[in-house]
Amino acid sequence: MHTTPQAPIDMDAVFPQLRAFARTTTRLHPRKGSPSEEQSSVGGPLLWPANEPWPACDGRGLDDHPGEAGVPLVPVLQLFADDVPELPFPEGSDVLQVLWCPFDHDPWSAPLPRLHWRRRSAIGPRLTTMPAPHEDAEARYIPDACAVDPERVVEYPSYDLPREVWSQIQEAARRVEADRGWEYDSDLAVASGIKVGGYPGWTQSPDWPVCRCGVRMEHLLTIATWEFSRGDEQRWVPLEDRPAMIGWGFDSPDDHPWRSLQNPTGLMLGDAGGIYIFFCTSCPERPYDHRFDCS
Repeated sequence: MHTTPQAPIDMDAVFPQLRAFARTTTRLHPRKGSPSEEQSSVGGPLLWPANEPWPACDGRGLDDHPGEAGVPLVPVLQLFADDVPELPFPEGSDVLQVLWCPFDHDPWSAPLPRLHWRRRSAIGPRLTTMPAPHEDAEARYIPDACAVDPERVVEYPSYDLPREVWSQIQEAARRVEADRGWEYDSDLAVASGIKVGGYPGWTQSPDWPVCRCGVRMEHLLTIATWEFSRGDEQRWVPLEDRPAMIGWGFDSPDDHPWRSLQNPTGLMLGDAGGIYIFFCTSCPERPYDHRFDCS
């Protein structure tokens, strides 16, 4: 079990202007483990039909790897509706699978994700062995197998907050920081880590994709490098993990527990960035797109 600390203030009372912007996100809290194909996981085995070819990169948009078409995609995320019922599964599906090509792709020099929605009961005979990653694949793009522990957290926009609203809450935010030591952007706004729904954890200007139908897509999930930025964060380090954080430091040895708590998947997306996946809820085929940014 992982518990995100509550804010030390009544957000509705202190920031009434933010009520309309509150969203619930599901933090997945990945931790290294040995999940089976029957479990939700990050980087674990997928519940894959034996009669369906394993997906491969078609070679389009590869950055400096023009000859790598046919590279097998690597598993990134599997989520079952039983674990994350808030996830807007298309009708007739109850499994979401995310894979990506473990090489840099244009336009951001980052992995290229692919989504599959399935119905668990319709999978039939299952693939028993997944293809090994390409021998030249970027290790930093291949997540370690992790179990997940979904937790629902209310969050508020940071970079997505309209300027006029920020001007209305700016003074209250200064008071909270002075009185409590909690910063709006880093402690009270967007939740860190790999998560479903809510707001993207932009580190640069927001760039929401628009579907071909003309509707702005919704944020489906974030694949982040880190679960939190520092070991002394007030908010995003789960309460249960805090005893293991004692003595943390950026110069701590590699075997200090804080490193595996901050980066359990072993991913490194750019400079500790994230890939944000969006989809359109207006179109029945659920078209999707993605963005990448980092510091």
